[in-house]
This record gives sequence, C-alpha cells and structure tokens, in this order.
Amino acid sequence: MNQEKRSRGIRRHSRLSWIPLGCAALGLAPSAHSQYAPPSPPRPFAGFLNEWMRQQDPYLSAWDLGGSLRMRFESKQGMAVAGVPGSIDFRDHGADVTNDYFLTRLRYRVGYTGKWWNAMVEGRSSFAVDDDRWASTLAPARRGEGPESDTFDLHQAYVTFGNHKEFPLSLKVGRQELSYGEERVVGAFGWNNIGRVFDAAKLRWQTEWFAADFFSGRVIIPEDNRFNVANDYEWFSGMYASIANVPKHSLDVYFLSRNASPSAATAEPFPQVGQPSARDIYTVGLRLKSKPGELGPWDYTLETMGQFGDFKDPRAGAPAVRLDHRAYAFVAQGGYTFAKTTGTPRIGLEYAYGSGDGNPKDGKHTTFENLFPTNHKFYGYADLASLQNLHDVRPVLTFKPHPRLSMALEGHLFWLADTSDSFYNVAGAARGGTAATPAGTNFGVNPGYSNFVGSELDYIAGWALTRFAQIEGGYSHFFHGSYISQSLSSAAVGSRDADWAYLQLTVNF
Repeated sequence: MNQEKRSRGIRRHSRLSWIPLGCAALGLAPSAHSQYAPPSPPRPFAGFLNEWMRQQDPYLSAWDLGGSLRMRFESKQGMAVAGVPGSIDFRDHGADVTNDYFLTRLRYRVGYTGKWWNAMVEGRSSFAVDDDRWASTLAPARRGEGPESDTFDLHQAYVTFGNHKEFPLSLKVGRQELSYGEERVVGAFGWNNIGRVFDAAKLRWQTEWFAADFFSGRVIIPEDNRFNVANDYEWFSGMYASIANVPKHSLDVYFLSRNASPSAATAEPFPQVGQPSARDIYTVGLRLKSKPGELGPWDYTLETMGQFGDFKDPRAGAPAVRLDHRAYAFVAQGGYTFAKTTGTPRIGLEYAYGSGDGNPKDGKHTTFENLFPTNHKFYGYADLASLQNLHDVRPVLTFKPHPRLSMALEGHLFWLADTSDSFYNVAGAARGGTAATPAGTNFGVNPGYSNFVGSELDYIAGWALTRFAQIEGGYSHFFHGSYISQSLSSAAVGSRDADWAYLQLTVNF
C-alpha cells in the first residue's frame, strides 16, 4: 500500500469518530465522583483483532470485531435465595439463606461505521454454576441454572443513520441499551450477568449547545433456552436532554413514560426478572451537576424526580383497581478531592430519598417507581435496597494509591420513609407476607415498628492488570436494624446480619 492511500485511510478513520463523540456530548457516562469507578487501563485498547486489522490496512478501521469475557464468584450469607421456600433476607435459621455461585458472561460483537451510518450486532452467552436461585419463580418446575443464566442470545442489534458533524439529527433503531445520567432511573444494568436492553427507536438531536434523545421501545425479557423477546404489553418512552453551556455545570432534564397493561405481568411463561403490574407512570426529572474542576476541589450533584399517573398494586390484599399515583425522589451528593495528596482521595456524602405510601387505603399510591435503574451502584453493593420508601445516608471515600488501582470505602444508613409501606428489595419488589402470615415471621406493613432498617459497610477495589484485563473484588456487611429485628422476632425465624463478597475478572479481546 502506498503512502497516499494510507493517508486517505487515516483521514477517513478520523471522520468515523463522530459516534463516540456524540455519546460523550450527551454526558451518558456514569459520574466518576459519586461512587467507585474501575481503574483506567495503562494504554487504550481497541481489541486484538481491531489492532491487527488497522495495522494491515487503515481502511479496515471502519470495522469493529471484538468482545469481552467476565467471570465472577459471589458469596451471599443471610440473604434470600429466590424460589427456595421460607428463604428471606436476614432470616437467622429455619431456611436456606446461603448461596455461593460462579457467573460467566461472554459478549462478542461485529460493527461497521460509515460516514452516514453504522451498524452493530452483539451476541451474549451467560452461564451460572451452583446458583441455588430458581430461574423463574412464576414456574417452580423450571428451576434452570438461576436467573442470571442465558446460554446464548442476542444482546444488541441496531442500525444508526446520521452524522452529527454534518447534520444535527440521527436515528438509532433496533435492540439497544438505554443509559442516562448516573443510571438511577434508566440504566443498562451492566452488573447483572445478562444486562438490560430494549427493542427501541431513538432520535438524537445534537448541537453545540445541547443534546437530546427522544425514544420509545419495549424492554426485553430474559428467558434461558428461549430467544429473548420484548414485553408486548409494556412500553417505555421518553425524552432526555443534556445542556452543556450552563456556567460551571451540566444540566439534564427528562420526561419518561412507563405504560404497562394488565397483560404485562404474564407476557412470557418463564421470565427471569419480575414483570410489572398494570401502570401508567410519568416521570419528570432534573439533574444539575458541577463540571470537573470548575469549583476547585469541590463537586456536587442534585437530582429530583416527580411522578404522576396510575398504578395497580401487585401486593396481596391490595385494591383491585388502579390507584392514583403521586410520588417523588431526591438525591443530593457532594464531595471534596485532595488533588495534591497521594492517591487523590475524595471524601463525599450523599443523601437519597424515595417516597413511600403513608396510607395504603386512601386510594392513592405514593411509593416512588424506580423504573429501569442500575441500583447496584447506589444503595449498597450487597443489593438489598432500592430508591423506594427509603432514606439512605451514604458517606464515601475513594482513592487511587496507584494509577492502575481504584479503591472505595462506603457506608450506608437506611430508614424507611414511611412505616405504613413495605421495605422494597433491589428489584423494586415489596418484601412481605400475606394477611395469614404470622407476626414476626416475615416482612410487611407494620406502622408500629421502628423505621430504622440497618446499616451497611462496603469495600471495593479494582486493579488494571494489563491494557485488556482487570480484576476486581469487594465485601459488604449489612448490620440489621430494629425494623428487621421486629419483623423477624419469632423464635422460629430470628434475625441476623447479611454478608456479601465477590471476586471478578474481566478480559477484553
């Protein structure tokens, strides 16, 4: 190949970089301030095949051939084993609350980028070993390999039309991830061994002053040994805009609509994640975040969300009609970074509030709807809570003693926002039995109990081994509080603390 041809190829490759630039302009990457962030590799890594192809011919830079392998061991003590009779969080004896298992996730992709369009197809294989959880609690006979096993399926397959360097609009159609802000209400749920995707269409309007996505789609239901399809009875639509020219800040505003019919809960026979009851919920939100370095060593983020619509309560004994839905949530976080200190430690404090339902019999529903979040990052790494009927006070210490090493020490203090409502798990489901459940043997609505749920201590560390491999591990201990002790006060059940630990290896190729 002569030098002139090689130069043309390099210039062409430069023009193809508009897509990742467009994503960055929307501010879609998670904040590095508010929680642990994996360490950066020592040098950028495009993938073994990609690097080889680009060395052979710059024209091949339009192609993207690669993937990743992630392997994780998890150990859980004192935590519910989904599907096992009598197994509930923090139960001390009388049922199995121990689960040690190994997860593997393999993703492999083929992509192509042209000047005015690009396409990507990504497959996924998710495996689980020794996971005692049932794959689908709606079908007890189908235990499978657990809810995070999905042997082979399509993760993403989409086409994008447009070039934001030439024209402000682009359109992305197909199976795709949706991820906005810090992923508190809309996220790809990357921690999960399967993840979350939508069959959706997304129109992006991007200028030098702002960027906005307008989207509509249906969430995909994971089902092992069956091709994953969308829930035909549930639609998720919205607008998410990011304004970058606010002095020293970025401002996000959004409107989200989740609409599910009564058939949504039973759309597929063996769902590996809970499907929603009937609801039409509309969320209006605003997120203000300081830009890095603009406030010296200080940083902060404020986010507020209000909801209206209607909701069919799926809990046993709930009214048969839809309830008028009015709810809200609020998050405030701030921190100080010691930039001149070894490891650049940051001390932060966060408060998160999700409203609860103070009067379940008044014909209204005021528990915040958490939508499609990545909750693992925010309300304790042990994954025992969500932003529903909750106060969470979270001190955070992050530091990098070495360029390849990231560490975080976090604490959480949890209270119920209202004791007339339930204690919700990480998936947004209410913990609790029925009216026939003996007192002191399960969780439920107990206005006379304490609202202090407990506290959690988390430690996370990650090491970038090479450009393409990273190891990560963590430990969490949940100290159960008065609400849990009172809820499980029966001598036949008892209450205890919970422990969670993991070790994970990720290899990109």
